[in-house]
Order: sequence, then C-alpha cells, then structure tokens
Amino acid sequence: VQLVESGGGLVQPGGPLRLSCAASGITFSVYTMGWYRQAPGKQRELVADITRGGNTNYADSVKGRFTISRDNAKNTVYLQMNSLKPEETAVYYCNANFTLAAIRTDYWGQGTQVTVSS
Repeated sequence: VQLVESGGGLVQPGGPLRLSCAASGITFSVYTMGWYRQAPGKQRELVADITRGGNTNYADSVKGRFTISRDNAKNTVYLQMNSLKPEETAVYYCNANFTLAAIRTDYWGQGTQVTVSS
C-alpha cells in the first residue's frame, strides 16, 4: 500500500494551497480517505475526511475554508486549503481507513510539509 502526498510548500498567510494524495495497493473506492496534520510539539489531528459515499467531515477550525474531495477513477484525494493561517503550519498526512467487523485498518502517507509564512 502506498499513499503519496504532493502539493505542500510555502504559502503566504491568506493564500491557497492544494494537496493531493495518490493511493495504490488498496481498493480506493471503499476506503474513507482523510487528511491529518501534526504541528511541532502537538498531536496529530484530523483536518477532514470523506467517506466512500462522499460524506465529508471537517475540523471546526477549517470549516468554510478547506474542501476535501476524491476522484475514485484516479485513486486520488485532494485537500483544497484557502485562507491559510500561520498556525496551520504542519506536516499534512494522507490517511486511508477501512472498518470491518469493528476492526479499523489505517494506512498513512509519508507526509508533506505546509508552511504558512510571510
């Protein structure tokens, strides 16, 4: 299983950035796909996720600014981030998860650095 993130980098406060995560080795369409982030000295937190049926869930802090989407034909999940804030500087991780018989299986990407700074 491979989850490969791309699109991270340096962006000015208030600017946009789009992350992509290409998955292989899984039946992408049945997985819930998500984006998490981890800032230095902090725990990893959920940013947004999207179910196999297209239902989305966002952290309160990003609602209205971030949009998660998926393209099952391309095995790719995206995170469009707008109006970025300096405190959102973190490593952003792609996650794929699937629950069967109450057992959850998670796969993680290697992470991509997002730095919001002027």
